[in-house]
Amino acid sequence: MGRAAAPGSSGLVSLCSAVPCLSCPQMRAVSSGAGDMSNSGSVHPGTPATPGPDTYKGWLFKWTNYLKGYQRRWFVLSNGLLSYYRTQAEMAHTCRGTINLSTAHIDTEDSCNIVLSNGGRTYHLKASCEVERQRWVTALELAKAKAVRMMNNQSDDSGDDEPSSQSDKSELHSSLKSLTSKLDDLSTCNDLIAKHGAALQRSLSELENLKLPAESSEKIKSVNERATLFRITSNAMINACRDFLELAESHSRKWHRALQYEREQRVHLEETIEQLAKQHNSLERACREAPGLSSTGIPSSVKGSVQAVKGEASDEDEETEYFDAMEDAPTFITVTTDPKQHRRSGSNLSSASGSHPDDWHLDDNVFRSSHESSYYDSKRKDLLPKKRRRTRIPDKPNYSLNLWSIMKNCIGKELSKIPMPVNFNEPLSMLQRLTEDLEYHELLDKAVKCENSIEQMCFVAAFSVSSYSTTVHRTAKPFNPLLGETFELDRLEDLGFRSICEQVSHHPPAAAHHVYSRNGWSLWQEITIASKFRGKYLSIMPLGDIHLEFLSSGNHYVWKKVTSTVHNIIVGKLWIDQSGDIEITNYKTKDKCQLKFTPYSYFSRDIARKVTGVVTDANGKAHYVLSGTWDEKMECAKIVQSSQGNGSAEGKQKTVYQTLPPKLLWKKYPLPENAENMYFFSELALTLNEADDSTAPTDSRQRPDQRLMENGKWDEANAEKQRLEEKQRAVRRRREAEAVEALEEGNDYEGYQPLWFERKVDPYTNELMCVYKGGYWECKEKQDWSKCPDIF
Repeated sequence: MGRAAAPGSSGLVSLCSAVPCLSCPQMRAVSSGAGDMSNSGSVHPGTPATPGPDTYKGWLFKWTNYLKGYQRRWFVLSNGLLSYYRTQAEMAHTCRGTINLSTAHIDTEDSCNIVLSNGGRTYHLKASCEVERQRWVTALELAKAKAVRMMNNQSDDSGDDEPSSQSDKSELHSSLKSLTSKLDDLSTCNDLIAKHGAALQRSLSELENLKLPAESSEKIKSVNERATLFRITSNAMINACRDFLELAESHSRKWHRALQYEREQRVHLEETIEQLAKQHNSLERACREAPGLSSTGIPSSVKGSVQAVKGEASDEDEETEYFDAMEDAPTFITVTTDPKQHRRSGSNLSSASGSHPDDWHLDDNVFRSSHESSYYDSKRKDLLPKKRRRTRIPDKPNYSLNLWSIMKNCIGKELSKIPMPVNFNEPLSMLQRLTEDLEYHELLDKAVKCENSIEQMCFVAAFSVSSYSTTVHRTAKPFNPLLGETFELDRLEDLGFRSICEQVSHHPPAAAHHVYSRNGWSLWQEITIASKFRGKYLSIMPLGDIHLEFLSSGNHYVWKKVTSTVHNIIVGKLWIDQSGDIEITNYKTKDKCQLKFTPYSYFSRDIARKVTGVVTDANGKAHYVLSGTWDEKMECAKIVQSSQGNGSAEGKQKTVYQTLPPKLLWKKYPLPENAENMYFFSELALTLNEADDSTAPTDSRQRPDQRLMENGKWDEANAEKQRLEEKQRAVRRRREAEAVEALEEGNDYEGYQPLWFERKVDPYTNELMCVYKGGYWECKEKQDWSKCPDIF
């Protein structure tokens, strides 16, 4: 205990070891050293010393929540930090939590409890006995005192001037050389001690075998000489150890200060780089927004591919998770040409569409240029509905909820299997969200008028992108539909289409959708939602094909949806992103459109939510370039010439498309007034849950928990939601029992079958999917819902 304060020894060992706790089962389990302080200054015979700083380990019970109570955890006290793990094996890869003792308050509630608090973090710990609790409290108090001293020493030394890098390097090299020399001395002394110890042992053995008194004196003299030599060598060993420890003590503070300085420099450098990236992004946006700015100095895409910038995209929380720029960047560059110049030099250019370049102005009956974006507004005003529909819903209540307390036990689970309160929902079901894909149905009405399938493909591509425009602020989760739940949207009189959805499977959740338009098109799809919660973000992956057919031309288009990602689930501001590729195929003409949704990257030069694409014919020849954002607008530009550009830095050769000025295909409608208090619903979304007694009893509008939530009665909605889910589980258990009974009797069991849809092999994709078999609208006309199950 005389050198308890010196580095390398530990007063903590002595104090903790002075209080045995053999009555505690978990401490007996780690009595070999796992529950003791490991230190080179406290070495038991036959036990190797553990190098490194003072460490105290053992099992304690930690309070988790009211459902699980106290749970057994493995705690490690080291360097003024108390960390815990679920098991000892987790020490190698996963730390569940850490608290800094230098600023922590240590309190004892009763004979076995310990309370540690540091700012907003509090650990309620429980030992299995009072003696064990005292050992931990002693270790914690000593570790705290040591951490406070170290922090004060760092504060005292913070004003010292930092040495130059060259002198630092020289001094460090000299110190390392001295330490290496001392280590060599220690090694030499160790060898000598082993050698002389063995000789001493032999001499003692020979002394025991002596019989003659004359020889005894000589042997005893030899033993004394060897013992003296051994003592001298041991003293040299001790002195070398003392010198080593004093040298390490004199340099440890300086090395720690140098290390801390390097860490601060690294953090400062990272902050500087981040700030530069923000400034660069702002300058890039300002450059693009500047009127009359020439294209000189703007790399790659100019005018035709540079979109109008939406507001600042840098208001995300510090915990936001950003994606790096995609490796497979767009493999083409667009350059806008002057139509007049193009007509003058038209004989030297090859039109990619196979027609005369002057044909571009003939397409104005289908395309509207970007400055005529008010076309859709006037179009909507012309289609005045015969039925007056609601334009607002009750404001969203401001209820607080601890998200982490619910989500921390759900990491890695299927989203549809996680019981969640309605606090995370919006008052719409997944079937209604699926119907929102028809928000911009007029794009398909315009596509019907296209005589050219390539031009028609442009409108189909814009329609596929427009379905994501309603999601930019919609971070709430829709209600999971019950098996057999339906949703209809009959807008045949005012908008020219009617839609029917049905939940055809519960695990995995799958919804079938069919739309008929009297304007000459039909759309159907079966979407299965695969979703995973990954702690910081939620990935939603829609699986299934979307089919679109135009009756007059017979053109049949098929495509899939991209992945949606909700970020900052636990901490920070929620935001949603779309990423991935969409390939739209016309199975009649073999035309294709490749769309790329670029994931958001903080350090990317591209605008946020960017979408690019190319429309090609059956021979792979490009005709149109598409560009825009999935939350604002899409434009298309006709290609008049294509050429191979220079190879990029990655060795990829990009295609350069010379295009005519872009024309507007689609532009997002503005949100209704007070949308931020109405779950950011669009005008169509506000009408989807409007009460309608003529719909089927399985319709989402009739769902009681959803209706209660919309009316602001969230507590009642949560209770009703649990009742509906339990009712659905009871029905599923009954079906499973019927299946087992039929199997025992040797009979076939058909299982659940959708009411309005049936499974067939799709002739285009050769995949099994649910298609509409008819009968719903006829039953609605008769108001005969006897076939519908009682699900609510």
